[in-house]
Amino acid sequence: MSTTKEISIGDIGSRGAEASTKLDGDKMALNVGPSHPTTHGVLRLIMELDGDLIQKCEPVLGYLHRGDEKIAENMTYNQFVPYTDRLDYLAPLANNVAYALTVEKLTNIEIPPRCQAIRVLVCEMARISSHLLGMGVFGMDAGAWTPFMYTFTEREKLYTLFEELTGARFTTSYTRIGGVARDVPDGWLGRVESFVDQLPKAIGEVEKLLTRNRIFLDRTEGIGEISKEDALAYGLTGPNLRACGIDLDLRKDKPYSGYEQYDFDVPIGTRGDCYDRYLVRIEEVLQSIRIIKQVIKDFPTGAWYAEDAKKIFAPPKEKILSSMEELIQNFMIVTEGPQIPAGEVYFEAENPKGALGFYVVSKGGGVPYRMKIRAPSFCNLSILEKLAPGHFLSDITVILGSLDFVMGECDR
Repeated sequence: MSTTKEISIGDIGSRGAEASTKLDGDKMALNVGPSHPTTHGVLRLIMELDGDLIQKCEPVLGYLHRGDEKIAENMTYNQFVPYTDRLDYLAPLANNVAYALTVEKLTNIEIPPRCQAIRVLVCEMARISSHLLGMGVFGMDAGAWTPFMYTFTEREKLYTLFEELTGARFTTSYTRIGGVARDVPDGWLGRVESFVDQLPKAIGEVEKLLTRNRIFLDRTEGIGEISKEDALAYGLTGPNLRACGIDLDLRKDKPYSGYEQYDFDVPIGTRGDCYDRYLVRIEEVLQSIRIIKQVIKDFPTGAWYAEDAKKIFAPPKEKILSSMEELIQNFMIVTEGPQIPAGEVYFEAENPKGALGFYVVSKGGGVPYRMKIRAPSFCNLSILEKLAPGHFLSDITVILGSLDFVMGECDR
């Protein structure tokens, strides 16, 4: 008579119990998560194993769901900016910009060149910050601790720069509809340039430790291969898509915020395996350094917000304290929100994890009527059910690390 074996990591719950009753022979039901170090957050995996070989893998989401899209309907456009910080919380500055660009698409305001340059700068700094952490923990997932120390040290330097600019290290809430919260402080651009000048040396140390490391190669080459067809069918974007050999980068193909002015390359993989996904992110960091240097070299003068957007962007504090008109304008924007025309719009930006999209429906006024968020981590993670079978249990940690997802963005 056949028997069923069951091992539980964490709380199995009813779904895990139901899955175990359907197994045949000596197959085993393994429940990983939702609170487990291999899952990069509150992700739960229900797996069916034949020995060490994965037969099925079902990701279970929703443990971090907060209802962001519904919350947006009950607050003004600017009040929702801090909620975008909590999507991909490893790159909040990029989330802020993508959201602001979506709402601004409904208006006729013209964002000045200086504001656009600031936004490009912080987006590329956010990309570097996200990839530094992603590469560091990916190395840890493959058994290498030292690379994480290099990448995390560099990320801390970036967070110091973020704090100087925004007043916060982690949840920045820097962008506003029509501009940014404040101009760059004196000397800040020079400190950013100094940082990116020394960063390639640290990246080189990481590459020495990982890129030709025999153990790392054995753990990642040929593991988690994704074909071009599957990548497109499952809606993959960002480094995960480009590692499959598909040349798609919104900064090049649908440029926004002046990205067309900058010269940079889009790294493309060939096999779509875990190793290619690592290489693509390494090269993306170096390309972001190129963009940042170009932004700083030709940094525009002028306003850092749309000065003609009287009902959309609150005036600077010194004007509020010296002019009754600006005081009233600030009061109306704070209490009623930026006055956005009626309409509906969709916009997506090239975030570190992939294409982050916002679909906004407006009936006019300062509060959105409806909002839908297209989260790249959610789409990238959807391929796991197809990707995991046929791999060994020890490979699942490396596969998850190579996909580089964030559950705050996944569940929203």
